[in-house]
Amino acid sequence: MKSVRHSIGAGSVLFALVLVSCGKPDAPKGERPVTAARAVRVVRAELQPMERTLQVVGTLSAHEETTVAAQVAGQIEKYRVDLGDQITAGQELALIDTTSYEALARQSAANVAKARANATNALQNLKRTQDLQKEKIASGSDLDQAVADSDSALAEVKSVEAADAIAGLNVERSRVKAPFDGAVAERIASVGAYAAVGTPIVRVVKTDPLRLRLEVPERESTLVRAGQAVRVTVEGDTNIYAGTLARVAPSLRESSRVLLVEADVPAQGNLRSGLFARAEIVVNAGEPTLSLPADTLITFAGLEKVVLVVDGKALEKTVVTGRRMAGWVEIVSGLNEGQTVVVEPAGLRTGNPLTVTTPASNQTVSANPGS
Repeated sequence: MKSVRHSIGAGSVLFALVLVSCGKPDAPKGERPVTAARAVRVVRAELQPMERTLQVVGTLSAHEETTVAAQVAGQIEKYRVDLGDQITAGQELALIDTTSYEALARQSAANVAKARANATNALQNLKRTQDLQKEKIASGSDLDQAVADSDSALAEVKSVEAADAIAGLNVERSRVKAPFDGAVAERIASVGAYAAVGTPIVRVVKTDPLRLRLEVPERESTLVRAGQAVRVTVEGDTNIYAGTLARVAPSLRESSRVLLVEADVPAQGNLRSGLFARAEIVVNAGEPTLSLPADTLITFAGLEKVVLVVDGKALEKTVVTGRRMAGWVEIVSGLNEGQTVVVEPAGLRTGNPLTVTTPASNQTVSANPGS
C-alpha cells in the first residue's frame, strides 16, 4: 500500500513540473542578445601637413642636340670619334681635306708677306719723291704717282690679310669640332666621301642633365612654377629619380590647352634620352589636409569606411580618401575635423556598444560622443 502511494506522489510532482515548464513565456522573437561592449582605441581626425603632387607624363630627351655640318668643302679624311663616345666642347670630331686647306693658308701667308714688302717699298719711294719734289727735281706728276703707288700697296696688304684670315678660318673649319660637352649619337657621313658646305657630319647630344618635357593640363597649370621638385620613374625601373622644374612656357598651347614645362633630371641609373617617363611635380610640400591613420580605414564592396564613436556606440561612415603618406591617409569627404574614429575597426557594425581606452595608459574611460 505504501508503494502505491509513493508512486502516486512522485507522479504528481513530475506533472506539476511539466505544467510549470510549459507555462514559462518564450523570449520575444527578433530581439538581439545582449552584446558585451568592445574595448577600442580611438583617434581624432586632424589636419596633417601632406605633399600635394601633380601626376603628369612626358619624354626624356637630350638637353642639347645638334647635327654638326661641314663648313668647308672637301673629302672627309678621318673621324676621331665614334658612336657613343663622350666628347668635350672644342674636341676634334672629323677632318676634312686639311692638307689642302693648310697649303692654301701657307700660300696666303706668303702673299701677305709679299704685299707688305711691296707696301714698304712704295712708302719709301713716296718719301724719296717728296724730298726730290721739295728740291724742285721731281715733278708734281711724279709725286702723284708715288702717292698712288703707296696707297695701292697698302690696300693690297689689307686685301691679302683678309684673304689670309679666311684661309686660317678654313683651316680651323676643316677640323670639325664639338660645339658642347656631350656624346656622339651618330656618324652620318663616311670617310672618303666628298662633303659640300652644309653636309651633315656628326650628330651630337648633351645628355647630362636630361631634359624632361611635360604637358600640364589647363586646370592645373596655375599650380606649377620653376624650382619645384620633380620625381621621375620609367618603365622597368623601380628607382625614383629626382629632378627640378627648370622652365615653364609663358602661355598655354591654344590647340591642346596644355602648358609645356621642362625639368632637368641628372643622367643616372637607367635614364636615357627617348624614354617615356612618369613624373610627380611637388606643387605644395606641406599642405595641411584632414587626415587619419591608415589603420582606421576598412574597405567593403569597393567602399572605404571608418567607424565613429557616438554615444558609446559604433557608427559606420563612408568616406572618400585621397593621398597617402607616411601612414596617414587624406580624407577628401565624409568626415569633419575632430571627429572620434576607431583604430582597427574590423568586425564592428553600427550600433555595437564600445568602451574607449586611451592609447597611452590603456585605462578604461567613458565613451566620448563624436562631433
